[in-house]
Amino acid sequence: MLTPLALTDMGAAAQVHRIAFDRAMPSLAGLHTPDEDHWFYRERIFPTCRVWGRFDGDELCGIVAFREGWIEQLYVRPAAQGRGIGTELLNVAKDNSEQLELWTFQRNTPARHFYEARGFRLVEGTDGARNEEKEPDARYVWTRAGR
Repeated sequence: MLTPLALTDMGAAAQVHRIAFDRAMPSLAGLHTPDEDHWFYRERIFPTCRVWGRFDGDELCGIVAFREGWIEQLYVRPAAQGRGIGTELLNVAKDNSEQLELWTFQRNTPARHFYEARGFRLVEGTDGARNEEKEPDARYVWTRAGR
């Protein structure tokens, strides 16, 4: 089931983020504690973003957090990847936007291929000096057709 998430879902959303992030970027695993992840979602994500989730039964399998023009977070549990959940979540943001931008790490090749296959185009690459992880990243933009 695809549904908007409430602050009461914050812990589950933070957990999906951490599990998927650590699998995608194992060299950065453990960068934050669970308490720090919860703080980030409670204080930064839920107050500023629309947050949607995809449930499989009672388990939260994926999340998307977006605001005007930006996707802030998009994560799917590794065990649920490859089943269209990421596309479904991405489409929620696309359906509510004329243009979207996002950042992903340059080394996260599966994420880059995912976004490129769904109409995002690379517009900037950095050396990582401006992000917390000091990891080279890539900025992508999607614009609704006809604009």
